[in-house]
Order: sequence, then structure tokens, then C-alpha cells
Amino acid sequence: MAETFPTDLIDAQGRLHRARAEYAVLCKSLPWSVEPVPGWPGDVHPHTGVVTGGREASPGYTPEQAAEERRLWALVRELSIEVSTHPFWATLEKGGVLEARMALKQHPGAVPAVVPAA
Repeated sequence: MAETFPTDLIDAQGRLHRARAEYAVLCKSLPWSVEPVPGWPGDVHPHTGVVTGGREASPGYTPEQAAEERRLWALVRELSIEVSTHPFWATLEKGGVLEARMALKQHPGAVPAVVPAA
């Protein structure tokens, strides 16, 4: 099955994998809130004194962070649409589309060699 995928579809799936990985790395580095938000204290357990919950204040995203998040998310959406609406899928029997989509995600030409580190 893997050798039957069109090259442009394999390339698009590879770009999608990379864009999703980049987006995930970016999101892990961002503040927890888009807008500045004050934090709140956690709850102190009455018997142990352990504090659970609560959150530090968030400074919000900088304009550069917000722009990069929007850019990467738009790229992920665009590539998702490109892959999912590719004409190749119409050439398959209805029962084989899901299996083929899963195979494409694992295709050696579509899986990035290096995933960006968090």
C-alpha cells in the first residue's frame, strides 16, 4: 500500500507531521493564558499542609508569540485540508480509505526524521 501513494500526498503528510510537531513545541513554551491573567492560590490540605491546585499569574502572549501561534495553527489547518481532500482518496474503495490514511501517516517518506524537542 505504501508505494501507491502519490508523491505530493506523501510530501503534504510529512509537512503536516512537522507543522504539528512545531506547533506542539511552541504551545509548551507559551504562557498558560493568551491574555494576562492573575494567578490564584491553591488549597491547603487541613491535615497534611500540602498545597494543591492554584496557578501562577500568566503574563499572556507577546505579540510575536501570538503571531507565531496563529501562523502555525493556520499551517496545520491548511495542510490537514490538503491531505484529507487529496484526489487520491476518491480512487480507493470506501472500505479501504481509513486503512490507507493510517498507512500514509506511517509512510517512511512522511514521517519526519527528527521531531523538534520540547
